[in-house]
Amino acid sequence: MSDEKLLLRLDHPHGPGDTFISWQHGSGGFFATTGVDQSVVIYDHHGRKVEHIPLQGACTGFGWDVDGDLLAIITSSSPHIILWDANTGKKSQVDTGLRDSMSCVRWSKIGSVLAVGTARGNLTIYNHSTAKRIPVLGKHTKRISCGAWSTENLLALGSEDKTLSISNTEGDTLRIISLRSEPSDIQFSEMKLDERLDGEHTVSVLVGRKTLFLYNLHDPENPVELAFQQRYGSVVTYKWFGDGYILLGFSAGFFVAISTHMKEVGQELFQAKNHRNSLNDIAVCSRLGKVASCGDNQVKIHDMSNLQETSSVLTVEEDEVERLSWSEDGQLLGVVTHSGTIYIYLSQLPIIWSVFNTHAAVLTSLTELTLYSCESKAPTPRLTVHLPMEPSFMSLGPYHCAAGMNNRAWFYELGQNKATLLRDREYLGTVSSLRLSADYASVLYEGKIQLHMIETPDVSSEDRESKMFPSQHPLDMNITAHALTTDFLIYASSMGHIHYFFLEDWKLVTDFQHTAGIRELYADQTGIRLIVVDDRSEGYVYSPIADEMLKIPDFPASCSGALWDCDAQEHNVFIVFDDTKIITYLYDKDSIEGTSVINAGLCKLPTNQVPLLLFGGQVVLETASGKLTQMTLPTHEISGPSIHDIQKGSLQQTLDRQLKLHRFSEAWKTCQVLNRKEAWEQLTEGLLRSLEIEFAIRVYRHIGNVGMVWSLQSIQNIEDQRLLAGHVSMFLQDFDRAQDWYLKSSQPVAALHMRQDLLHWDQALQLAAKLAPEQVPYIAREYAQQLEFIGNYAEALSHYERGLLEAHTTEGKKPHPDEETHNMQCRAGVARTAIRCGDIRRGVSIAADTSSSRQLKRECADILESMKHLNDAAMLYESGLFYDKAASAYIRLKNWEKVGDVLPNVTSPKIHLQYAKAKEADGKYQEALKAYEMARDMDSVVRLNLDHLNNPEEAVHVVQETKSIEGAKMVARFFQRLGDYRSAIRFLVLSRCHDEAFQLARQHHQMELYGEVLTDSLEADVKPQDFNSLALHFEGENNSMLAGKYYYHAGDYSKALKHLMQVLKANSEDPKVISLAIEVVAVASDDHLASQLIEFLLGEADGIPKDPKFLFRLYMARHQYREAAKTAIIVASQEQINGNYRNAHDVLFEMYQELRRNGIKIPTEMHSNLMLLHSYILVRLHVRQGEHLKGARMLIRVANNISKFPSHVVPILTSTVIECSRAGLKASAFSYAAMLMRPEYRLQVDPKYSKKIEAVVRKPGSKLSAANEEEEPSSPCPYCDGPLPVTELNCVHCKNSVPFCIATGQHIVKDNLTACPNCDFPAILPELQLIVESGEACPMCCKAISVDQLRKVADVKSYLYQQGED
Repeated sequence: MSDEKLLLRLDHPHGPGDTFISWQHGSGGFFATTGVDQSVVIYDHHGRKVEHIPLQGACTGFGWDVDGDLLAIITSSSPHIILWDANTGKKSQVDTGLRDSMSCVRWSKIGSVLAVGTARGNLTIYNHSTAKRIPVLGKHTKRISCGAWSTENLLALGSEDKTLSISNTEGDTLRIISLRSEPSDIQFSEMKLDERLDGEHTVSVLVGRKTLFLYNLHDPENPVELAFQQRYGSVVTYKWFGDGYILLGFSAGFFVAISTHMKEVGQELFQAKNHRNSLNDIAVCSRLGKVASCGDNQVKIHDMSNLQETSSVLTVEEDEVERLSWSEDGQLLGVVTHSGTIYIYLSQLPIIWSVFNTHAAVLTSLTELTLYSCESKAPTPRLTVHLPMEPSFMSLGPYHCAAGMNNRAWFYELGQNKATLLRDREYLGTVSSLRLSADYASVLYEGKIQLHMIETPDVSSEDRESKMFPSQHPLDMNITAHALTTDFLIYASSMGHIHYFFLEDWKLVTDFQHTAGIRELYADQTGIRLIVVDDRSEGYVYSPIADEMLKIPDFPASCSGALWDCDAQEHNVFIVFDDTKIITYLYDKDSIEGTSVINAGLCKLPTNQVPLLLFGGQVVLETASGKLTQMTLPTHEISGPSIHDIQKGSLQQTLDRQLKLHRFSEAWKTCQVLNRKEAWEQLTEGLLRSLEIEFAIRVYRHIGNVGMVWSLQSIQNIEDQRLLAGHVSMFLQDFDRAQDWYLKSSQPVAALHMRQDLLHWDQALQLAAKLAPEQVPYIAREYAQQLEFIGNYAEALSHYERGLLEAHTTEGKKPHPDEETHNMQCRAGVARTAIRCGDIRRGVSIAADTSSSRQLKRECADILESMKHLNDAAMLYESGLFYDKAASAYIRLKNWEKVGDVLPNVTSPKIHLQYAKAKEADGKYQEALKAYEMARDMDSVVRLNLDHLNNPEEAVHVVQETKSIEGAKMVARFFQRLGDYRSAIRFLVLSRCHDEAFQLARQHHQMELYGEVLTDSLEADVKPQDFNSLALHFEGENNSMLAGKYYYHAGDYSKALKHLMQVLKANSEDPKVISLAIEVVAVASDDHLASQLIEFLLGEADGIPKDPKFLFRLYMARHQYREAAKTAIIVASQEQINGNYRNAHDVLFEMYQELRRNGIKIPTEMHSNLMLLHSYILVRLHVRQGEHLKGARMLIRVANNISKFPSHVVPILTSTVIECSRAGLKASAFSYAAMLMRPEYRLQVDPKYSKKIEAVVRKPGSKLSAANEEEEPSSPCPYCDGPLPVTELNCVHCKNSVPFCIATGQHIVKDNLTACPNCDFPAILPELQLIVESGEACPMCCKAISVDQLRKVADVKSYLYQQGED
C-alpha cells in the first residue's frame, strides 16, 4: 500500500534516546539531527555525513534560516548561539549578551533575523545581516517555551507564565494575552473570514494541551478557544493546511480536521482514529498536498483533498515512531523512532523519464535509472543504471541511454543485463532536453541544437560527427523543441518554423512555417506524424509528406504531453494529457472526409501520475515514487476474447468506441455477439468511410447484401483514391462530398453522371457547362420536365427552350433519331408550359401542328380545358381524335352542331346521355331515343316509348331484355292505366313492388297469377313474407294445395307439408302434390316431416302403398343413398316387370353413379340387374352393327335369367332362337326353341316365326349339331389372368365377379381397357372405338363421345376394385 521508498536508515546516530531532525530550507540538500549525545550532525540527502558539531550541553533548539544558508543551534549550558554556514561549511558563535540558559530559537520568515528566548523569560533578537543584537530583559517572567514569526515580521512568544506576547523586530511588546494554562506550539496563519485580509493575522497556540486558542490580531477583543472531546485525549500537535483548515493530532490516536471559518468554527470536518494506541506527530507537505501522522509503529499518509482515505502506510517494525518531518520540496520524509533511529523515505522523485518504442527509462531513485520493457501485461524491469549525479534530464534510444544535469551528459550503452558507460560530454550551455537515435544525439541548449554521434565515429563519418543548428546563426532563430528519429532530426523555433533534417543525406528537406511559435514537438517512431504544440496552447498534427497542418480538436490548454501508440496496428492513435485528463485521438488519413483528427474519448488521469508510453490502448504511467502502473484507455477497454463477458447493454457503446478508433477487427467480433442488423450496418458505414473496401465487402457478404457486394467489387480495384472516395461517398448518400471528390479525381465527369442519376438537374447543368457542354440541352430538358412536374412553369419553359437543338442536317441526310426525339419532347414541353404561362396562341399553334403527337394534343387540350379555354381545347381534342373529350367540350359550349358531327365517333355513354337529354328537351324524341340507347340508359328508352312515341311493345321488350326495375315500374303503371291488370301485376313484381302487386292482385282476383309470377321470379329480393302473405290468403280460401306450395316458398315447411298432406288425403295419387311434398321434406331436413311422408308413401296411413319411385325420389332428395339404392332396385324391378327396360336401366344407372360419387359400395343385386338390363339393351346395338354372335351371346345371358323379364318371355326367347341360328349357335337355338314349344309358350309365339322354330326343333340332325357347337372363346381374367369365356362374368379360378364391358357386355381385360369420359364405366378400347366411329353414343349413359376422348387406362385397379372393396 506504500508508494514511499526507503532511501536510507541512520541507526541511533545520537545513541538511544530522543532524536530530532530539521530539514534545510530552499534546496533541501541537507538535514540536521541532534539527540542525547550533546551533538548536532549534518547530513546530505544521500545519508553522507557532512558535519559533526559537538556541544557543551544538551541541545535545546536548532533550526535553519528562511534561505537554508544558516543553521542556528542553542544549548542549555551556554549563552552563545552556534551558526553553521551551509555554503562554506564553517561554524561561528554569537554571544546573546544574556547569562541564563537558552530555551527557544526561531528564525524570521522573511530575513536572517533570529529570536532566542531564555529560561528566565528574557529575549535576544539577532540580525545576522547587520550583526545587530537586541537583548530584551523581562519579556516574560518565566521560561519562554515556544515562539513563531509571522510573514509581517511579528514575533509571538509563549511562556510558562501562562501568557502570550506579540512583539516587533525591535523587541517592543505590542500585546500580552493571558491564557488559562501553559502555552505550546505557537503558529501564525490566516483564518477564514468573510472578508479576505492579507498576511498572517491569526496566532494559534495550544493551551495546556487541552484547547486550541485562536487570536485574531485584527479582532483582539474576540479570541476563539476551541475545546475537544475528552475521548480524544490531549492535543499532541496541530498543523494549518489549505485555506484556513487545521489538522489536530490527539494522544488517543485521533486525527481531526476543523475549519477556522466563523460559521464553521467548532465543527469537525473530518475525524478518524488513525492509530490504535497513540498519535505522536503530524507533518504537512503543501507542495505534495499530503499530510502524515505517526503513532505506534506506523506512518499514515493522506491526500489533503481526500482525508478519508489513507493513500499509503509506512510500517517500522522495530520501534514506535516518534516524529515526522518533510523536506521542503516534499521529496524526502524523515521518520524518527522512539529509540532514536532515523529513516529517510523517498516520497516523491523528480519525474524524469524517456521512452523508445516499447521501452521506458525511469528515475527510480535519486541517482538510479531503471529500464522497463512494456510489451507484456505489466512493465518488466530489464536493467538498472546507477548514475554519478541526480539527473535533471534523460533520454532513451534503441541502443543507448543518456542522463545529465546542467551542461553535462553521461552516455551509456545498453547491454543484455547491464549498462556500460561510454562517455560523458559537456556542452556550451545548460541542457534543456536531449534526444537519442541509433547513432546520434540531439542536444537542445540555449535555443540551439547540437547534433552529434553518440560513439566516436570512424574516419569515413568524421564529417558527420557533429553539427549545430541553426547553422547560419540567424538572430531571430530560437529553437524551442526537437525530436530525433532513425532518419530525421526534427526541430522547431519560436518563430513557427518546423525543419526536417535528413540524416542520411545530411541536409534539410522540409521547412514549414506555422503562424505561431512552437513550444513542443511529439513525433512518432518514423517522424512522418508530428504533434505540434504552439505558443497559443493549440495542438496540431503535421504531415511532412502532405506538408499540411491539421488542428487537433478539444486540445487541452495546459497540455503536459502527448504520446503516439507504439503498436503497429494502432499507429494512427495518440493521446494528449494534462494534469487531470487524457484525451484519445485518431489521426484519420484515409477517409472520405479527407485527412482529419478525431476526438475518440476522454478519461481521468490518476492523481500524481504521468503517462510515459502508449501501446495498444494500454497507458504506462509513472507514480510520484517512480513506480510504473498501467491503465487501459476507455476507448480500448474491450477487445478480443473478453468481449463475450460483457452484457449486451454496453456492447453498443463498445462498438461505437471501436469504430471511432477504426478497430474494425474488434468491431467485427462485437457485431457477431450483438448480431443485430443495425450493428452490422454501423460497421459497414465505418469501413466505407475509412475506404476499407475489402473488409466492407466481407461484411456485406456476411449479412447477405448482394447489391452492395457487387457495387463495391466494381470499384475495388480503382487506384485513384479520390475517385474511390467519390464512389463511396455516393454510396453513403453524401452527394456533395462525392461531387467534391469526383471533381478532384481523374474522372471529374463522374460528378455530372451522379447528379443526373439523382435528378439534381440544377447542379448537373452547372457541371455540364464546364465538363460536358454537349450534354447541356439534354440535361436542360430533364430539368424542365422536373420543374414542370412541380409547377414551376416559367423556369420549365426557359429550360425547354434551352434544350432545343439546332438542326445539323446536311443535304441528303436525316437528323439522328435521338436528336429528333429530344427536340419533339422539348417542343411539347414548350407548348405545355407556354399555355401554362399564358402564351396560349404559341402553345396551341405548336400542339395543332401536324407533326405534333396525339398525346401532346391531349395534354395541351387538358390544360386548356382546366383553364376554361374550351374552344381551343375542343379543337385540339378533335384534331387528336379524342372525340369523347371533344364532344364534352362542345356540349359545355352548347355547340350542338359540332356535337352531332363528332357523335358517331363517341363511345362514352355519358356524352350520349348529355346529347340525348338535349335532344329530348328540343322535342326530337327519335334522335333522343337513339342517343339514350347509345348511352345505355334503358329506363329513358322505356320512358320515351311509353310517354312520347306510343310504342308500348318496344318498352315491354326492353324491360324484359334488361330486367330494369324502373322500366318495369313505368310499364306496370302504363298497363294499370289501360286496365290490363295481369300484365301490370307481372311488371310490378318485376320492378320489385311486391306489396303493390299483392294489393292489385287481391283487388282483381289475380292471386294465382301473382303467385306464379312471384314463384317464377324467385330473385334475391323476394322476401319470405311475400310468399307467407300468399299462403295465408290461400289458406283462408281453403286452397290447401296453393297454401302448402307458398308456405314451402316462405320457408315454413311444417305448415307446407301439413297442407299438402291434407290434399293427399283427398287424392293420394296426385303426383304433382307428392313431388311438391318430397321437395318440402328434402329442403326442410327435418326427420319428423320425413317420417310423416314416408309413412304416407308406404301406405301406413291409408293402407295404399304409393308408387316406389316417389320413395326413391324422396331418399335421393334427402341424400339417403343406401335407402335410395334399395328403393331403386325395387323401382327398377317394377319397371322391368312392366317391360320398361330402358327406364329400369336409367334408374339403376343413375343410382349407381350417385353411390359412386358418394363413395358407397354398389349392392351386388344392383350391379347384377344393371348388367342384365344393359346386356339386353346391347342386343339391338350389336344387331345394328351386324355383330350377330355378340347379340346372340347377350340374348343367351338374358334368356338364362328370363324370369326377370316376365312381360316379354316369348319375344325374348324367340329373338334368342333367331339370333343363335344366325350366329351358328345351333345347340343354344335348339335349347331355346324347345323351350318355346312348351304348351305355356307355344300359342304365344308369333305365327310368322312358329314354323321356323318348329323346324329348328324337328329338323333332322339338330341334336347332333347342338352337340358339336363350338366353344365360346376365352380371354385372361383381369384378376388372376386365368382363361375365362368372354361373356362369363364370374371367374371359376379366383371366384371374383369381373366387371363387364359397356360396349360388348363381355368381361373386361387389363391390357386394352378404356372408360367412357362421361360415366366412367369400363370398356374394351377397340370395341368402344368401333361403336363411337359408327356414330353411336355411349351405350351406358347415352351421351355422345368422340374417339379423341378415349384413352387407354394405365391403372385398372380402380375399375376392378370398386368403393368398399379390397
